[in-house]
Amino acid sequence: MDVVPARAHGYAAAVALLAALTLVPLPATPTPWSALALLTVLHTACEHVVRRRSCGTFYPVLLAGAFLLPPSAAALVPVPAALFSPVEHRPALPRRLWRAAQPALAVWGAARVHEALGGKDAVTGSDFPHVLLPVGAAALACCLVLTALDGGLRAATGLVPLRRAWRGLLARSLAPVAVHGLAGLMMAVLWRSPYGPPSALLVLLPMCVSGWVFAQYHRERAAHQATIRALVQAVDIKDGYTRGHSERVGQASVLIARELGMDDERVEVLRFAGILHDVGKLGVPTRLLRKDGPLTPEERRIIELHPEYGHEMVRGISFLGEARAAILHHHERLDGSGYPYGLAGSQIPECARIVAVADAFDAMTSTRSYSRARPVAAAVAELERCAGAHFDPRMVTALVRAVRRSGWHPAVTADEPAYGTPSSEPASGTGARR
Repeated sequence: MDVVPARAHGYAAAVALLAALTLVPLPATPTPWSALALLTVLHTACEHVVRRRSCGTFYPVLLAGAFLLPPSAAALVPVPAALFSPVEHRPALPRRLWRAAQPALAVWGAARVHEALGGKDAVTGSDFPHVLLPVGAAALACCLVLTALDGGLRAATGLVPLRRAWRGLLARSLAPVAVHGLAGLMMAVLWRSPYGPPSALLVLLPMCVSGWVFAQYHRERAAHQATIRALVQAVDIKDGYTRGHSERVGQASVLIARELGMDDERVEVLRFAGILHDVGKLGVPTRLLRKDGPLTPEERRIIELHPEYGHEMVRGISFLGEARAAILHHHERLDGSGYPYGLAGSQIPECARIVAVADAFDAMTSTRSYSRARPVAAAVAELERCAGAHFDPRMVTALVRAVRRSGWHPAVTADEPAYGTPSSEPASGTGARR
C-alpha cells in the first residue's frame, strides 16, 4: 500500500466508513440472530475454500443473506471472512477493511432493493414466478455497487484514466453474480422450507463443483502464462541486444488497443501478442540475430521464417486466440510487400496491424547490434511517414496520440541507453532486422 496514492487510501477509508454506517441500525432491527450467525460462519468457510483456489468472492451465501435478513444484518455477513482472511501485501489492515467494505455495501444494496420490492415475503416455493423480479433486481443492484466501487478504486489509484475506469466492469460481474443470485435464491427457499437450513447446504455442492472447474481453468491459464514467460526469457537470452523488446512491444500494443477503445479482455490478448511476437526467433541461428552489418539475401530469408516458427510454437495455447494471428502476420505490410505471405490491406488481421506498429516503434527507439536508437519524436515522424504504405494509419494515430499524451515510459529497457544517436537504418523495416 506504500506505493498507492493518498487519494486511494482516502477513497478506501470513505468506503469503509460508509459500510460501517450500514451496520448502525442493526441493534434496533429485529434480526434472526441464529440465521445471521450460521450464514456468517458458512460464508467464512466458503471464502476460505475459494480464496485457496483463487476463485474470487463467493456470493451465493451473501445473496441468500440478502434474501433472508434485514439489510443491516445482511451487510454484516461478509465482514468476519474479510477481516480474518490472510493478506499477501502489507499493511494488511487497509486491505482487510476494503475487502470487508466492498461486499458489505453490495449486499446491503441488494437487500434494500429486495426488501423494497417485497421479496422477503415472496421467498417461498409457492410464489416462484414473481420472486424472480425482486431477486433479479437485487442481483443487479449488487453488480452496480461492485462496479461503482471497483471503478472508483481504479480511478483513485490511477491504474486507468477516469473516463475508462468503469469500462467493462459491469459486463464482467453481471453473469457470475446473476448465477450466484439464483443459487442464493434456492438457498433462501430451502432455508424457509420444512427441511430448514441443512437442506440449503445442498445448493452449495454444485456451486463448489463449478468453482473447482473454474479454479482448474485458472490454474491451466497460469501454467500457460508461465510457459509464455519462459519462452520470452529464452528469446531474450538468445538475442541479448533486444533484451526487454518483447515486453516493450506488449506495452506499446496495450497503449494502442486502449486508445482504440478495446475491452480489457482483448487488450490482454494484444499484450500477449506483443510479448510473444518474436518467439519464433528461437528457431533462427544466433549468429544471424547478432550479426553486425547487413544481411545477405539468404540470411534475410532465414530470419523471415521466424513468424511461421513462432506461430507453430504457440498454436497449441488455446487462450491466446487472435494473438496467434498477430505472431504470424506482424511483418505483413499494408501495400502487400511484407512477409511471410504478402497480405495487403484488410487481409492483415487487426491484431497484427497493431503489433506491427508497436514492434516498429520499439525497434526504432532501442539500440540494436546493427542500429542506434532514435529519439521518440523521430520514431513517431517515421511511423507517420510510413502510414498507409507499411502501417495502418489508424494504429499509428492511436500510438502517436497515446505517446504524446502520456509519454513513452517502457517498463523494461534494453541494455543500451533507450535514446541515443539517430540510426541511419530506415524504420519501415527495409533495413531493420525485426
